[in-house]
Amino acid sequence: MLDAKFIRDNEELVRRALNNRGYELKVLEDFLRLDGQWRALVEEGNALRKKRNEVSEQMPKLGADEKQSKILEMKGIAERIKVVEGQVKKIEVDRDEVLLNMPNIPDPSVPVGTGPDDNKIVKTWGLPRKFDFKPLNHSEIGEKLGIIDFERGAKITGTGFYVLKGDGARLERALINYMLDLHHDQGYKELFPPVMINRKSCVGTGQLPKMQDDMYWIERDDFYLNPTAEVPVTNMYADEILEMKQLPIYHTAYLPSFRREAGKHIETKGIGRVHQFNKVEMVKFVAPETSQAELETLLRDAEAVVQGLKLPYRVKLLCTADTGFHSSKTYDIETYAPGMDQWLEVSSCSDFKEFQARRAMIKFRREPHLKSEFIHTLNGSGIALPRTMISVLEHYQNEDGTVTVPEVLRPYMKNMDHIG
Repeated sequence: MLDAKFIRDNEELVRRALNNRGYELKVLEDFLRLDGQWRALVEEGNALRKKRNEVSEQMPKLGADEKQSKILEMKGIAERIKVVEGQVKKIEVDRDEVLLNMPNIPDPSVPVGTGPDDNKIVKTWGLPRKFDFKPLNHSEIGEKLGIIDFERGAKITGTGFYVLKGDGARLERALINYMLDLHHDQGYKELFPPVMINRKSCVGTGQLPKMQDDMYWIERDDFYLNPTAEVPVTNMYADEILEMKQLPIYHTAYLPSFRREAGKHIETKGIGRVHQFNKVEMVKFVAPETSQAELETLLRDAEAVVQGLKLPYRVKLLCTADTGFHSSKTYDIETYAPGMDQWLEVSSCSDFKEFQARRAMIKFRREPHLKSEFIHTLNGSGIALPRTMISVLEHYQNEDGTVTVPEVLRPYMKNMDHIG
C-alpha cells in the first residue's frame, strides 16, 4: 500500500506510474477527492478543539451570564467535534479502501511498456537442445510412461487437476527436496506454514482485494487456500517491529498452491496452467537501502536451481504494464520446453519495497531509541512446479521413450538414472 502523504506530495509521479501500468486514473482521482475531504475535516476538528481550549481557559475569569453563554457555545463545539470525528473515521475507511486498490510504483529501472512484448530479455543461459527425432510434449510423455493421469485427476476433482503416478510423483518430490536443500545451503531458513490463510494475511501481501476472483475461498470459516507460500511466510511478521540485528531474514517454504485462474483458459491436456500446483518459495525481509541488491541475489538463487537442472533458460525484466500489482520490479525466469516449443515462466523474483510491509504493518528499528521504519520485502519462486516438470520431461526425453533423470535429482530417486 502506498503512503497517503507520498501520494499527496507526488501526485504527478503517481499519475505517471498509473498511466505506465495501464491503470485507469479513477483510483487516484478517488483518493484525491477523499483525501481533500479528510484534510478539511481534520483542520476543522483541530480548529474546534483549539477554540474549546481557549474558551476553557477563559471560563474562570468570566461572570455568571457570560459564563452561561460560553457553556452553550462549548456544548455546540463539542457536538460539532463529535460529528467531525465520525466523518473523519468514515472517510478514512473509504480512503483506505481506495489505497488498497492502488498498485505499487514501478522502480525507475523498469522499462515502460504496454504488455509482454515490451519485457526486456536481460540474460540467456544454455541453448535449447537439438533433437535428431521429433520431441514429444509432456502430456504424450506422461501418458506413454504412465506417470501423469489426466482422466483420473478430472474424475476426482475436475478440469485443471491431474494425478502424478509412480516415478512421476517421485520426480516431483525429488524436485521439491532438491530446491529446499539448495536454498538451505544458500542461507534460507526453511518453514512449513499453514496452507490456509485468513483475510488479513491476503490483504497484507496484496492478494486482496485486487485478486479475489483468482483465489479459492472457504466461505464457512472465511479462510483462503494460499495462492503462493509468499502469503503465509510474509505474514509471519505482520504487526511486529523487528530489530536491525535480525536483518536480513531469509525464508524458504514448500506448499501446494491454489489458483482459480478466473477468466483464463485451463488446458484439458497438459499441466502448464492448472488449479493446484507445487511451488518452493523464497521470501526476504531486508533494510530499505539493501533491497535493490537483495533482488539481484534473489534472482541468482533462483537461477541456481535451473542451472543445477541444466535446463536452458532466459531472464526477463518485466515492463511497467506486465509488473504485478504489488511489485516495484520483477524478473521472470523462463525455461524452454522443446515438445511444446515454448518458453515457460518458472519463477518470478520481485522487490515490493515497503508496499507489503505497510499493508501488513511489518517494521524494524535501527536503534532502540529511534523511530520504527517499514521493512522491505522480496519474494521469488525457487522454483514453481509443474512447469519445471514440463521442461525436465521434454528436455531430457529420449528416442526410445524413456526420460533421463537430471544428475542433481538422482540422489533423491535412489540413484535412478532413467524413467522408463
